[in-house]
Amino acid sequence: MQRWCNSDMLLLGGSAGSFKLFFQIVKKIPPTINKTVLIIMHRKRNFFSEIEKLFAEHSRIRLKEVCDKDGIQINAIYIAPANYHTLIEKNGQFGLDVSEAVWYSKPSIDVTFESAADIYRERCTAILFSGANQDGAEGLLKIRNNGGLAIVQDPNEAEMAEMPQSAINNKAAEFILTTDQIIELIKHNC
Repeated sequence: MQRWCNSDMLLLGGSAGSFKLFFQIVKKIPPTINKTVLIIMHRKRNFFSEIEKLFAEHSRIRLKEVCDKDGIQINAIYIAPANYHTLIEKNGQFGLDVSEAVWYSKPSIDVTFESAADIYRERCTAILFSGANQDGAEGLLKIRNNGGLAIVQDPNEAEMAEMPQSAINNKAAEFILTTDQIIELIKHNC
């Protein structure tokens, strides 16, 4: 998959049912991925969590929660923080936005996917996982329309199928892959 090799940004979006998958994927990301990885996961507002610490302990590359104006680095994993929308800015930085929730969620997968589509265009890969609403489907469509690689988890494997199925229904999904296929793709060295 040549477009995988040409991607600089890998976006992983999910909600209900995606935590274990993200944890599994973080453990498998090779130190030579040569991409920036950004995880956008719906999280409860004002709920303390040690997701970043747990993930970082099992990651083979640098992992941190996004802070406003962080420079975007390759071979690093970032996690979108709760209570903010994470944006990709033209100057190579992340931006945090406090506007209203989208699909009852902040961070919104759509918001991040759409901003990444504008900046990275064909150099972006996004994968949409399990979730109980439609967040991510429109953003994934924008990534696909801008030349990026748009993948969804097979809804038959998803704990909550609505999110990946919404992306399939609106023609955003270029590829529908099993979890094992997704992990093999991420492990693939170009």
